[in-house]
This record gives sequence, structure tokens and C-alpha cells, in this order.
Amino acid sequence: MEFLNLKITPKNIPVIDKSYIPLGMFFTEYLKKAKEPFAIALERSGGLVSIYDTAVHGTADMYEADCYYAERLAKILLWARGGYKIYVCGNKKVADYLKNIYSDGGLRAFDSKFMARVYEREFEVVHVDYSEKPVEKESSMPVGRHLDGCRIGFDAGGSDLKVSAVIDGESVFSKEIVWHPKINSDPDYHFKGIVDALKTAAAKMPRVDAIGVSSAGIYIGGRTMVASLFIKVPEDDFNKKIKDIYPRAAAEIGDVPIEVANDGDVTALAGAMSLSDTNVLGIAMGTSQAGGFVDKNGNITGWLNELAFVPVDANPNAMADEWSDDIGCGVKYFSQDGVIKLAGMAGIKLDDSLPPGERLLEVQKLMESKDARAADIFNDIGIYFGHSAVIYSMFYDIKHILLLGRVMSGEGGNIIYSAANKVLSEEYPELAKKITLHLPDEKIRRVGQSVAAASLPALRVK
Repeated sequence: MEFLNLKITPKNIPVIDKSYIPLGMFFTEYLKKAKEPFAIALERSGGLVSIYDTAVHGTADMYEADCYYAERLAKILLWARGGYKIYVCGNKKVADYLKNIYSDGGLRAFDSKFMARVYEREFEVVHVDYSEKPVEKESSMPVGRHLDGCRIGFDAGGSDLKVSAVIDGESVFSKEIVWHPKINSDPDYHFKGIVDALKTAAAKMPRVDAIGVSSAGIYIGGRTMVASLFIKVPEDDFNKKIKDIYPRAAAEIGDVPIEVANDGDVTALAGAMSLSDTNVLGIAMGTSQAGGFVDKNGNITGWLNELAFVPVDANPNAMADEWSDDIGCGVKYFSQDGVIKLAGMAGIKLDDSLPPGERLLEVQKLMESKDARAADIFNDIGIYFGHSAVIYSMFYDIKHILLLGRVMSGEGGNIIYSAANKVLSEEYPELAKKITLHLPDEKIRRVGQSVAAASLPALRVK
């Protein structure tokens, strides 16, 4: 296939979604002849700055490709790293294009407004000469691995709550509780669901010394800044009752330390703990796609790691995410939305009135009954993921990728794992030598995050 004057020739293409164009393969082809130095820098809280050095073509015939590459690159960096200010270092025409699309009413207005809300700063895009690019300043910090005492581990997903009671590093109780946060506008519904789950675990231990929370969304200092779990909650109620929902819920259990982390980071932490290694990218495929990263020092980086919004498909007709209105992003490929999308394309009729988690379950039941269409769905997701691992490797120094979440449950998860490994070995053999995919056993896949979450807070010194 040809895309923006470049030939993209994947050997492995999805069975159902035949129009898929691997974005990572486009990047690889594009960069082969790109020679003009170019960089994107992102500034975020605390004066931290991430730099990504690359190149563009800088010729008239490749202007459209240059703009597309830079736009997708900026998008990936913004959601992987985070930031309220983008420095476009180099080609001014490309910089002007990016400045325009991130303006009010521009193609990426959602992204700029989102980041302004997260960092509580005005969002801006500025151009500087390549020689004047900012100095990189990164930071990382140790997290979790505290196993002493009686702890509650809590993992909030879009379809269920997972809660564990953990005593000195051993899980003595784990439970999954169905809930429907994304369709409920009453913040008291969310608060009650969280408190009831915490109390269920607390009843299984002689006391509670600490509470660790893994939750989809962006959290700063334990505060909920943005989270799709609470997407239906009106803004006033969000500010009054959701921003501090986890500290308030913990107070119902007692005056104990609480630590709140993005579920993707907890996935990566679970992987690092189970593998006794570092450089772990955690991917949770559930209500959305969560990502997290543990670096070479075994620390988390403070990056956003919101892989749900990271593009993976270059097909100009790819499905749009209804929240950001962008196309080809991970949420529609590595989540229950991805399964539902492919089910429709495969001719499987699902009841639209059912919550997405229950529609996922219907497809998994078809998988259990050996329905070939269901097998094709999970095979397509594996092909997506094998190609997308290339993108992730460009922005993370990865040795291990841990795959978790409801989509990875059962035989479907095994098919995803096998198909992804096949794509890596056949299309990207050098990368396959560096990265190992891990598919934990069923118990760890479904409940492991809440156990890892329990290790987040340190106990108070008495």
C-alpha cells in the first residue's frame, strides 16, 4: 500500500480490519530519508522537559508527510510524556502547522484543553531554531514494593472494581465487583461503590494499615485531575466530590496512609515485581487502554503514559474516539471498545443497550464456544499490538511488556499474545530480540493489579 508517497508493506495484516496501516511502519519508512534535524520538546510541572530528537524531509514534495509525521509525533509525545508547552525545534513551516492545529478550534483543540486542565496552566506551542532547543530535564521516583502490614489494594476499572486484602505481602482475599461508572452521573454512586469495596476487604483483616489505589485516569497528589471513569459527572460535582474521592473514601476506613496511582503505572509495577526486573511497560486492556512504565532504575517517571490516546493506525478512515474525536488511537484497538468495533465488522450482532463490559463478555463467550469470528477478533488485536510495539519502543526503553486486563482474559488473551509475537518475529526481528511479551496466569491478569496497588503506600513511622 502507498501512503503519503511512501510504500508501507506489512506481511501481517488483520483478517477483519484489512484497511489497517501500521503507524510504526510508516514512521520507519518515513525516517529512512529524513535528514533535516528536528526536535519536539515538552515542558511540564516542576520545570521538567522531555526532548525527542528526530528529522524531517523539509522538501516541497514531502511537506504533507512532514506535517503528518510531526503531528502524530507531537500527539504521541503529548500523551506519553505530558506537558503544557510544546517547543517545535526546527522547520518553521511544520511548526506553524502544529501551532495552528493546537489552537482554539484547531484539529487538536481537545488535546490542548485537556493538558491545560491537567496541569492547570495555559497550553501553548512555540517555535525555536533547532540550535535553541531546550535542555532536557527528567525525573523519576521509586514507587510501591511495600509489603509490610495489613493493606488494602484497590483497582478501579470501567467495568469492575477489584479489591484485595494483603497481609505482609500475601493476598488473603480478592474480589471483583461489577460496577458501571462511565454511565452514572451521580458522584455518590461512585463514592459508595468505592467505600463498600474497601470495607469488604477491611473486614478480612484484623486492621488496616494502608490503602493503595490503582485507577484509570490522571492523578496528581492523590487528586483526580481527569478520568474517564467519571465522564458523566457534571463539572461542579466533579470538582466538589470526585477530585478528592479516594482520600475521602479512605477516611471512611480510618486515618491511614493512602497512595493513588494511574492503573497503567500499577500494571508496570506488578510486572516489575513479578519479573524482578526493570524497563517494564505495562499495558492494561480493559474499559480503555492504560499504560505505565518502570524505568531502568525501577522507578516511575511522572510521565502521563496515556496510551489510549496514542495513535497506532495511519488509515485516514480509522474509527474516531468519541472523547477526543481523533482517529486511529489505541483506545479503539486495545480495549473492550476495540473488541466491540471488530465484532461489528465481523458481523457479530451485540445488544447496544448492554454496557460495553457485558458486550465484551458476550464475545468472550463466543470464543469459549470456538466461534471462528471471535478468534479472528482477538487475532486482529494481536496483529495490531505486534505492529504497535514498534511505536512504543521508539518512546520507551523496553525490555518487557506485560499484558493485563479483561480483554486479555481467557483464550482470547492467548490468541492476542501469539499473534503479537508472530508479528514481532516476522516483521521486526531485531526488536523481537530485545523485547519479551509476558502474559501472566489468569489470576494475575484479572486481580494482580489490586495486589500490586496494595504495595504503593509506605506505612507511617510510629
